[in-house]
Amino acid sequence: MAFDLDRIQALIKFVSKSGVSEIDLETEEFKINVKNSGSQKVIEKIIEKPALPVAPIAAPAPVAALTPAEVKPVAAENDNLITVKSPMIGTFYRSPSPDKPVFVNIGDSIEKGKVLCIIEAMKLFNEIEAEVSGKIVKVLVDDTKPVEYDQPLFLVEPN
Repeated sequence: MAFDLDRIQALIKFVSKSGVSEIDLETEEFKINVKNSGSQKVIEKIIEKPALPVAPIAAPAPVAALTPAEVKPVAAENDNLITVKSPMIGTFYRSPSPDKPVFVNIGDSIEKGKVLCIIEAMKLFNEIEAEVSGKIVKVLVDDTKPVEYDQPLFLVEPN
């Protein structure tokens, strides 16, 4: 039983949504420890256990390759821009359905509480609302693309 990236992401989502601070999972084949330290999720270690048969075993993937992609801060030309970030892992949608217009476009004025996009996570559609009033300067994610926790989605010039 391999522990693939989808299962690790599901475990991270569980830790994030459940409010637990740490979870250990151990089977005959591996051991994994996931910690939730505030807004930062950390997979501390994954240890592949040797298989009982003497068959050759592929080297375990490095932990860094299994953790969600690290997101580098977006360099803004203007220091007063606010970055709207994803509060969860999921799929990014710019409109409520394929036949509807997008929630916001570049240059649109927004008010606090306006829906900017939807992120689907585990078959739940979560509306992401603006936390500030201002103007959309840039959309940083393409429609229907997967996003990671804390990934920048929009740049907003506050009023």
